[in-house]
Amino acid sequence: MSRLTHLDAAGKARMVDVGDKAPTRRVAVAAGRVAMQPQTAALVAAGTAAKGDVLAAARIAGIMAAKRTAELIPLCHPLALSSVGVDVTAGADCVEIEATVATIGPTGVEMEALTAVSVAALTIYDMLKAVDRGMRIEAVRLRRKSGGRSGEFTAP
Repeated sequence: MSRLTHLDAAGKARMVDVGDKAPTRRVAVAAGRVAMQPQTAALVAAGTAAKGDVLAAARIAGIMAAKRTAELIPLCHPLALSSVGVDVTAGADCVEIEATVATIGPTGVEMEALTAVSVAALTIYDMLKAVDRGMRIEAVRLRRKSGGRSGEFTAP
């Protein structure tokens, strides 16, 4: 069986069995950004976008997405999350997003953190697309994770 491809001996997709793994505290931090025109970023910072408070909506969307990751990503384990935090900050020509997700369990929360960032970014795009269709969702990545058999990871 290949753990990396999630295939069983017959070559069929399967969820990885984590039943024998000891529960440990696991934390993952992911980040990304939505690049946009400076005028668009100014709308976000001022809170004057036509659809409302972009930063608040993105935070809530990210938290909701992290909680539903197993419904969105095939073969992803449903997890009882201990905490989810999504920070969204308007810059001069972008909105920066960082999600921190934690649990105590047998498998990590990297996918939940990445999903939170991705859906927060999509929410920002949706709320601002009428004024800036050229926005770009960029640099969605895992920054760090801790816990489990593989231990600590910090992106270079």
